Amino acid sequence: MLPPPFDALDVNSLSRLRCAQGDHVFRQGDPTMGIFFVKSGNVCLTRVTESGNAVTIHNARAGDLFAEASIYSDHYHCDAVCSAPSEVVRISKQAILLRLREDTAFSEGITKRLAIQVQDYRQLLTLHAIKSANERVLLAVALGKLNGSVTQFASQIGLTKEACYRALKDLSDQGLLVKTGRGSYAPTPQREDRHS
Repeated sequence: MLPPPFDALDVNSLSRLRCAQGDHVFRQGDPTMGIFFVKSGNVCLTRVTESGNAVTIHNARAGDLFAEASIYSDHYHCDAVCSAPSEVVRISKQAILLRLREDTAFSEGITKRLAIQVQDYRQLLTLHAIKSANERVLLAVALGKLNGSVTQFASQIGLTKEACYRALKDLSDQGLLVKTGRGSYAPTPQREDRHS
C-alpha cells in the first residue's frame, strides 16, 4: 500500500484517518506526529503568511506522501486540509527515525525521495521567475502542476485566480491548451506537420 521505502515499516507504525472535505489533517503549529500518505482523496497544504494570505504549497493526491520535512521538525509549518473526502495514513515519526538509524537502504530511499522533492521545488522557483502569466501557466500545465482546483493551482504558481483564469482562456483560444473537463486543461498535442 505505501510507496518505498515506507512499505518496509511495521503496520503498527501506521494510523488510518478518514476525513471529510474541509477537515484538517493537521494545522500550522501543531506538534509533528509523522508524515502522511493519501490513500484516496486530495489534501491541500497551505501556509498562511504574516500578512494573512494563504499560499498553496502542495496538492497531495491519491498515492502521494506529504509533510516529509516534519521528520526533522517539532511543529508542522502549514495547514493540511482535505479538499475532498479523503483517507489518509499517518506514518509514525518515531518509527521513521528509528528505521533511519538502523537501515541504510531505508535511509537511501528517503534521501532519494527528498532529492526528487528538491527538484520539484526548483521547478516551482523557475515558474515563479517567468513574468508572463500565459507562459507561466502553459509551462505549469505541461509540468502537471494543475492537479487540484484552478484557485489552488494559481496560488501554487504565484498568480491571482483571475490572472490564471485569463491565461487559461487565452491559451485555450490560441490552441495551446485543450480544456479536458471542468477546471482541467492539457497541452495541445503537437502535430507532426508543425516540425516538418
